[in-house]
Amino acid sequence: MKLDINDIKGEVVKDNETYLLKDNKTLKNLVVSSTNLNAMHSTRGHAHVGQEEVYYFVKGSGTMELIDTNGVKTVHKVEPGSVVLIEDGHFHRVHAGEQGCYFVCVFDGKRNH
Repeated sequence: MKLDINDIKGEVVKDNETYLLKDNKTLKNLVVSSTNLNAMHSTRGHAHVGQEEVYYFVKGSGTMELIDTNGVKTVHKVEPGSVVLIEDGHFHRVHAGEQGCYFVCVFDGKRNH
């Protein structure tokens, strides 16, 4: 199945003043999720044991906050073309800039956040 990076299809998981979040669960072992994060808003942030994620930033800009399992925090500037790998158990949170940002992530298993 081929998807358009700007519309991954799937079900709407959340739609509020912060973001529009969709999950495409077509595959058996992976979920493809998209988030359209409104300007100057942030995701809730979370960590999940036993699950890795890949974030691909498509539009807009902002920062991605990561905290590893030892409590070490790093912040990365993100823009179109940025790819961030989230290791198992690492906390992660996206903060959108003035234009907002749109990103797609892929994770294994079911949504547990």
